[in-house]
Amino acid sequence: MHLAVVACGDRLDETFTMLKSAVLFSLKKIKFHIFAEHVLAVQFEKGMKRWPRYLTPRFQYSIYPLTFSIGNAEEWKNLFKPCAAQRLFLPILLKDVDSLLYVDTDVVFLRPMDDIWKLLKEFNSTQVVAMSPEHEIPRIGWYNRFAHHPFYGTAGLNSGVMLMNLTRMRSALFKTNMTPSTLLWEDLLQPMYEKYKDQITWGDQDLLNIIFYFNPESLYLIPCQWNYRPDHCRYGSNCKGAEEEGVSILHGNNRVFHDKKQTAFTAIYETIHKYPFEDNFVQGLFQPMQTKFLDTVNTVCGRIPQIFLKQVEKTMRTMFEQVVGAARVVPKSS
Repeated sequence: MHLAVVACGDRLDETFTMLKSAVLFSLKKIKFHIFAEHVLAVQFEKGMKRWPRYLTPRFQYSIYPLTFSIGNAEEWKNLFKPCAAQRLFLPILLKDVDSLLYVDTDVVFLRPMDDIWKLLKEFNSTQVVAMSPEHEIPRIGWYNRFAHHPFYGTAGLNSGVMLMNLTRMRSALFKTNMTPSTLLWEDLLQPMYEKYKDQITWGDQDLLNIIFYFNPESLYLIPCQWNYRPDHCRYGSNCKGAEEEGVSILHGNNRVFHDKKQTAFTAIYETIHKYPFEDNFVQGLFQPMQTKFLDTVNTVCGRIPQIFLKQVEKTMRTMFEQVVGAARVVPKSS
């Protein structure tokens, strides 16, 4: 499995917490693709080497410099949040990678990455990327109320979690309103940016919305539990998938992991951030997470702790059963 992230500025600790959650909860080996500005790249290298040796078989990593291979690199780098637009260039830069999951730095996994990775097999022949809606309820949506450019569906897409078939993205031909002919991904980005740069607010996410507005058949829509954000609970619970299955990936956008405004999100993030790798999973992670939620019960999101903890508990049970099952295997005599 391949996992990509782009980090600039003060996102070092946040990124490490995301990577940590991916390793803790996943079952198969993961290859991390970390794109970072130089000052952070050095710190990522040092930090990864400090991880316990017993984790080594569970992951690999490569660290890359920021590279904007089309148009004005400085303009792309500062399009929205520092270097966020790098994700648009992943199909061009990672030519030897068939598929990957891209996530923002401000997410944490609450179930195995293996489970979202399986969704690649559900893509039909035209689908190249999977993303979730920006909003579940149009009346509180941003795109349908304020956008001055085309966007996907009724409420747009959020690009914080993207499952990408890079092979298909490199070869697919995309429709636009700029030319009657279709364009390859690498030929599409610059002209699309030039046409809409004065209308977009959320940078590369807006460009992705525009692209899939014209190419809806290329998108696989994933449910909100795979990209669960504060908007899914602060106006009342509105993510049915999370209510039924629990939150799969928690996305603390707008810095809610740190600003104490959504303490349910902070409780999850801080517990994973502080968890020592060597500690017992139940005593070191799950129980502290439950305890922290006691301080959030008076908040809107904190009133539904079961959806935040359901997948964590399920994953721990699965891991325990695997360990017990392995212990019960009796080797055959020679």
